[in-house]
Amino acid sequence: MKTKITLLSLVASSLAFGQLKTPQASPLSKIEQTVGLTTISVEYSRPSKNGRNVFPDVVKLDQIWRTGANENTKFSTSDILIFDKDTLQAGEYALFTKPMKDSWKIYFYKETTNWGTPEKWEENKVALSITTPSVQLENTVETFTIEFNNLTTKSGEISLMWDKTAVSIPFSLNTSDKVVANINKVMNGPSSRDYYGAANYYFSEGMDLDRALVWMKKAVELEGEQAFWMFRKLALIQAKNGDYDNAIKSAQISIEGASKVGNMHYVEMNNVSIKDWKLLQKK
Repeated sequence: MKTKITLLSLVASSLAFGQLKTPQASPLSKIEQTVGLTTISVEYSRPSKNGRNVFPDVVKLDQIWRTGANENTKFSTSDILIFDKDTLQAGEYALFTKPMKDSWKIYFYKETTNWGTPEKWEENKVALSITTPSVQLENTVETFTIEFNNLTTKSGEISLMWDKTAVSIPFSLNTSDKVVANINKVMNGPSSRDYYGAANYYFSEGMDLDRALVWMKKAVELEGEQAFWMFRKLALIQAKNGDYDNAIKSAQISIEGASKVGNMHYVEMNNVSIKDWKLLQKK
């Protein structure tokens, strides 16, 4: 009996230990910033100074640093960022740095799953590297901090600070180009795909078929006769409205377009429909 009680106590102790949570010395943090129309985020663990001389005792100079603690610091951007004459494509990167005496080198590394720095550094995985001057701060930053500062609709700075050292990495974006493109799209009205999507939804849901017909005609007008899939849908809407003459004409245009690209599935579907519609014309 005593043995059983001892075993149960050990199991209970083990379960209790497995559920125990303690605070992290370098807590995980995630910041997300919208700049113009672009979303940028950084996920990193934040070590503290704790009375130590960070540079160069904790973080060695002239050596690549994970730029935080624990797992890799992950940097992601939803659009292209411009650093002076260099560009960083949209995507997710590991953010590495090399602190030096008067400047830092910043690396955006394509592989993000290393714990700390890679065992083997591969230059072909460096999407972009930048060298930026470092400055000495008057006040101590106790916990390593990454911030976005000096924001406009088309620019900003990535700031890294710890102890009495800071670096800022200015960047810009093609916000104006994106806004102009969006304005032109809206001002030019819906695209052929927009008209097609709206008409297809109305047709599929059995809603206002007259409106679906207007939209589908606009879609084929904008896209042209090569859009055999649109003419197929136009034919179906026309037939649903009892307009078999025009449905057959639209189906024939669809057959011609599909034949040019070798899509025999559409050719066959249209031929079957034309046969059925011709029978309905006779009734």
